[in-house]
Amino acid sequence: MLWFLIGLLGFLGLHSVRIVAPGWRDARIAAMGEKAWKGIYSLLAIVFFVLMIWGYGQMRQHPVLVWQPPMALRHVGMLLVVIAFVLIVAAYVPNNAIRARLGHPMILGVKTWAFAHLLMSGWLHSMLLFGAFLLWAIFDFGSARRRPREAVGKSSAGMTLMTVIVGIAFSVVFAMFLHGMLIGVKPINMPMH
Repeated sequence: MLWFLIGLLGFLGLHSVRIVAPGWRDARIAAMGEKAWKGIYSLLAIVFFVLMIWGYGQMRQHPVLVWQPPMALRHVGMLLVVIAFVLIVAAYVPNNAIRARLGHPMILGVKTWAFAHLLMSGWLHSMLLFGAFLLWAIFDFGSARRRPREAVGKSSAGMTLMTVIVGIAFSVVFAMFLHGMLIGVKPINMPMH
């Protein structure tokens, strides 16, 4: 659990610098340059992410069940994950109404993803991971709303529709194929012929 917590707290702490110390962050960028800052930031993020994933895998070998979610919550959670994928895609597709309306769809997507997983899993390791990400996303969203909004351009129905379709498609592909391969848990158990 130690390596998991170090990785989790380091990863989320690094991603919280802009929330808790924006002046310090801006001073570091000014002193070392944006490329150097991004390089060091990315390297540390990767190290903490690897520690978090490795530690999470270690915790899964000795699971502790805190509560057993009812099956209905699993269905609600899966629907929320689809919405989370659409929100995350909306952060990258230009000129979509979701991004124009919400301003910070990536953070809302992480918040929705984490909440959905808390509904679906009662294992201690899952609750720690998704609970921490949910808390981080709540604080980050509040911080992001206080910053000036970036111009997103005029939204179009076509780009919004594309955002929704791509988000749904990614969520289906991830649930049916990639989640089991990368995470080791198959959210949709489909027989393979």
